Amino acid sequence: MLRFAPSPTGLLHIGNVRVALFNFLFAKKNNLKFFLRIDDTDKERSKDEFIFSIIEDLKWLGIDYYKIIKQSERVSKYRDMFEFLKRKNYIYPCFETEQELSLKRKILLKQGKPPIYDRSALNLKKKEIESLLQSGKKPHWRLKLDEEPINWNDMIHGQITFNNLSVSDPVVFRSDEMPLFTITSVVDDADMGVSHIFRGDDHITNTAAQIKIFKLIKSKIPIFGHFPLLKSMIGKGLSKRSNSFSIKEFRSKKIFTIVILNYLKQIGSSKSIEKIEDINSLIKSFDLSKFSKNSIFFDPEDIKRLNSKYLKSLDIEKVKETFDINFDSSFWNIIRSNIDSIDEAQEWHDLTKEDFMIKEKIIMENGLKQLISKCIPEKIDKESWSLWTKNILENYKINRKELYITLRLILTGKKFGPSMNDLLTLIKKDEIIRRVELNCEEKN
Repeated sequence: MLRFAPSPTGLLHIGNVRVALFNFLFAKKNNLKFFLRIDDTDKERSKDEFIFSIIEDLKWLGIDYYKIIKQSERVSKYRDMFEFLKRKNYIYPCFETEQELSLKRKILLKQGKPPIYDRSALNLKKKEIESLLQSGKKPHWRLKLDEEPINWNDMIHGQITFNNLSVSDPVVFRSDEMPLFTITSVVDDADMGVSHIFRGDDHITNTAAQIKIFKLIKSKIPIFGHFPLLKSMIGKGLSKRSNSFSIKEFRSKKIFTIVILNYLKQIGSSKSIEKIEDINSLIKSFDLSKFSKNSIFFDPEDIKRLNSKYLKSLDIEKVKETFDINFDSSFWNIIRSNIDSIDEAQEWHDLTKEDFMIKEKIIMENGLKQLISKCIPEKIDKESWSLWTKNILENYKINRKELYITLRLILTGKKFGPSMNDLLTLIKKDEIIRRVELNCEEKN
């Protein structure tokens, strides 16, 4: 059993989806179940709109799951765990304010020591705790770690060990007794029988504490794998709060889902990102041993380039399976080697239709406009461009390249694009005549 557990506090970004994809691919390859867990216990930041967006993004990507659970609907389970841990003295109350804790961390850092909680709350006597509670102070609660080393064989990093309380006793319940991720995740994973957990390596310290909790509640400990986080090209982590590189953004840019899935599956591994495989091949070839332990830098230009390359390789029927377009095969075969996106193809398609005008008319020497109109061939086919330009050049002194660019600008408003031999066949003769008449004029 595997799961993907996003918090609905922002849009899914490319890093989130990489975690979802790895869990999905591993589950599919090993015939295991995979579910979606919405970590929405933070009532202030969690929003329904982000839940809907997460579900829609995963559906668009083809990452399916057999059910959804929401942590907001499991609060009674966390309450039971709170009472159990408190009764067993596995957690203890702490009354320091955030400002006091921040000051303690700063002092330790100045002394060159790790900013580990000093456990001063454990020195409080029962009467002191009662007095603080009676005064209205509400404690947060920390898990009491012991001297026993915490270790596991990580499926990416290999053997990981935490010795001699090398991490702080983690806060597991807030002062309002709202459970934090360290606890809720364990409760859910234990209840659901999660066997494997793959997530970012920013969770390694959390995993150490959670393994301790799994042991305390006598639950089977899942197998863990921690992947290096994706970073932007300037070295910053990706964030849901900033909506950086969100899936919504890639959808709006009409990126193929299979391109995104291939890129995320191959980046950071020993495999090339250039080859695009179908989903069944991605599942079959998924191999955790191929992934690096080092940081990975995400360049959105790679996806843009790969999408362009993949788009150019498809016939029109394949494109229509993904996008709602009204291109025919003749247009597509002419245009596809010269475009990088569906939007660019649509722009060229619109360009070949009637009523096209450029913003500023082309100004040309006297006599050229009349000759251009006069030389337009009777029949528009693949030979028309050569015939048209040949007749003009034979009757007017103008540089060949200059003529080609001038005619292309008159007809398309662009200096570059598909071969005019082919492109001209997509424009009706009456429209060619109209564009010449309206899009250029001779000097006074």
